Amino acid sequence: MFKTIHRVFYGLAWVMALVGGAVLTALVLMICVSILGRTATSILHSTWMQTTMPDLAQTLIDTGIGPVFGDYEFLVAGLAFCVFAFLGWCQITGGHATVDVFTAGLSDRSRRILQMIIEIVFAAALVLIAVQLYEGMSALMRRRTTTFLLQYPVWWNYAVALVPAVITAIIGVYMALVRTAEAFKNRSLIDAAQGADH
Repeated sequence: MFKTIHRVFYGLAWVMALVGGAVLTALVLMICVSILGRTATSILHSTWMQTTMPDLAQTLIDTGIGPVFGDYEFLVAGLAFCVFAFLGWCQITGGHATVDVFTAGLSDRSRRILQMIIEIVFAAALVLIAVQLYEGMSALMRRRTTTFLLQYPVWWNYAVALVPAVITAIIGVYMALVRTAEAFKNRSLIDAAQGADH
C-alpha cells in the first residue's frame, strides 16, 4: 500500500516538474522572440535605416515587428508557477543542495532524525507559503488591482502560482510523514535520496 501511495505522489511531482519545464521553455522562447523584436525595432528606427531604406523600414515596422507586448508580465506569472512546479520534484527526490561536512560522521539513526526535523520544517514552510499566497490572492481580488500593460487582474498571477504551491505543500507534508516514520522505525521506507551534495 505504501509503495502505491508513494508512486502517486512521485508521479504527481514528476508531472508538475514536466509542466514547469514546458512553461519555462515557453518563457525562454518568448523572451528570445521579444529581444529579437526589440533589437529589430531599434535597427528599423535607426538613422541609417531611415535614411537608406525608409520604405522597407516602415513596411517592416507596420507588420508589427517588435518586442512581445507584456513580456515582463507574462514572465512574472510564469516564473512563479515554475518555481513551485519544480519544488515538489526536488522535495520528493531529495534534490535540494546539502552540505554534509558536519553530518557525514553521524550514525544512520541520527541522520534519520535530522532528516525528519528538516522535512518537518520544510513542510511547515511550504504550507505557510501556500497559505500566504492564498491570502495575497484574496487581498488582490478585493482590491481589483490590474497589471500595467495587459490590464489583467494581478491576482491571476497568485492563482497560477497557488496551484503548484498547494501541490508542493502536500508533497512536503507527505515527505515529512515518511521521514518521521523512517526515524521512528530506524529504517528507510524509500530509496535513500542522493540530493545535490556540496
